[in-house]
Amino acid sequence: MKNRLKIERAILELTQDELANKIGVSRQTISSIEKNRYVPSTVLSLKLSHLFGKPVNEIFILEESEMPS
Repeated sequence: MKNRLKIERAILELTQDELANKIGVSRQTISSIEKNRYVPSTVLSLKLSHLFGKPVNEIFILEESEMPS
C-alpha cells in the first residue's frame, strides 16, 4: 500500500513529531508509515483522514496487486 502521508504533512507544514502529537502516536510510527514499513490501524487511518480533511483512500492507496479480483 502506498501513502501520501509525507505530502499531506508537508501541506500542513507539520513535522513528524507535531503530527504524531496531534494524533497520539510516536514520531517513529509516523516515520514507519511514511516509509511503508507499517500499515496503520483503521482508527489511526481515520484520525489522519480527519486531520487532513480528506477521505482515507486519498491518503492510502492500494497497489494494483492488492486489489480484489
